Amino acid sequence: MDIAKIKTLGALKKTRYQSLPIKEELRKNLMSYLRKGEDVFHGIHGFEDTVIPDLQRAILSRHNILLLGLRGQAKTRLARLLTRLLDEYMPYIEGSEINDDPFNPISKFGKTLIQEQGDQTPIAWLHRDDRYVEKLATPDVNIADLIGDVDPIKAANLKLPYSDERVIHFGLIPRANRCIYVINELPDLQARIQVSLFNILQEGDLQIRGFKFRLPLDIMFMFTANPEDYTNRGSIVTPLKDRIESQILTHYPRTVDVAKMITTQEANISEEQKKSIYVPDHIKEILELISFHARESDFVDEKSGVSARLSISAYENLVSTAERRMLLNKEKTTTARISDFWGVIPGITGKIELVYEGEQEGPYLVALDLLGRSIKEKFLEYFPDPRKASEEKDQYGVVRAWFGAGNDIDLFNDDNDHDFKMKLENIAGLQQLGEDANKGNDILSFMELCLYGLSECEVLEKSIVDSIFNFSDPLADLMSDFDEELEN
Repeated sequence: MDIAKIKTLGALKKTRYQSLPIKEELRKNLMSYLRKGEDVFHGIHGFEDTVIPDLQRAILSRHNILLLGLRGQAKTRLARLLTRLLDEYMPYIEGSEINDDPFNPISKFGKTLIQEQGDQTPIAWLHRDDRYVEKLATPDVNIADLIGDVDPIKAANLKLPYSDERVIHFGLIPRANRCIYVINELPDLQARIQVSLFNILQEGDLQIRGFKFRLPLDIMFMFTANPEDYTNRGSIVTPLKDRIESQILTHYPRTVDVAKMITTQEANISEEQKKSIYVPDHIKEILELISFHARESDFVDEKSGVSARLSISAYENLVSTAERRMLLNKEKTTTARISDFWGVIPGITGKIELVYEGEQEGPYLVALDLLGRSIKEKFLEYFPDPRKASEEKDQYGVVRAWFGAGNDIDLFNDDNDHDFKMKLENIAGLQQLGEDANKGNDILSFMELCLYGLSECEVLEKSIVDSIFNFSDPLADLMSDFDEELEN
């Protein structure tokens, strides 16, 4: 259908176009996608067997939907993807404020225009991307914003009484007629404002300034809410919740692999950065484990949630830290290191809500604790547990002996690749451990993982002073201090 040639109601009647309610339109197009085996929600990972099937069932049932979940669980992203289920273009009566259907106008403007001009009624077309309306619910939202209000200037100019529909300035909801309308953070909406949605959801009635008139709006409503909002800031009033037919629970990624896919997809990393900075898989996994450990940490408020944005921001910081080091050392390429994670901490501290115990520790120390736990978990995945080593079989014996002899190592945040390599290779036995853990090209990176892992397992002592990480044997340090005291 060439919409450029269809400018009037008469021309539209000659086509095979059939006007459908929006929920029927969504249902029709979803059925087509399902029959073809095509993915409507491309780019959404981890919901394939949980949230997406529930969402599809709700659309097939012609339901309004409430997405309930903690922050950073792709609720708004899911809502915005629903436009893919709309027809590419939708005809409406040109000049209509509420997208009047040419075959079934509901406003006085639309009905009058068709009555006066018949088949010559002008038709305009609305792209599906323009049929999505989103409103963030805040306590200051009022009924006029959502529903509308009487415009006294319009009434005076047209010399009409306030009871006439033509003097109404429509709010966001009527203007979203035949569209998808999303209200984010629904509990933040005042109870009296939520009440104004009752009849719209059920009967299609509007009431403005005491003047009630029938306006059967055709809207697909989707609401999002954080379950913690029910106690912290507000609640969804029960009669409104009863009118939302499907409530769907969202969740965080359940595996590190899914979390990695989301982070890689969403992180703002340029092609130039991808070419010059290599991030080994185990480094990416350590980064994702920070979020997983944060969601289980006694220092972090689990009811507030830990958004996927933590991993995304942290990954961007990790790459930028490696890039800064590369530029300072005038190198063309580099590999991300565990030491670079100290440039990630600002991306962590602002993304977690701490409980009382966490506040006592402080966000910086909590971030270090989460990083340490993540490094330790990944270390034990690739290396034997040093706490279970026996005297007969201690894979770390050579490394222990090197540090036990009083040797230590200083790793600087901005060490160039050559110095970083020389320092690690200078530790007796460390290269062999790296080779045993990885047969590929990431041996140096695994050597660093082993060094940090041994410190997290308390085999080595790690101290941080400004931008220097010092690794040493704790007993050797103790004996050195004791000798100094004897000399004095």
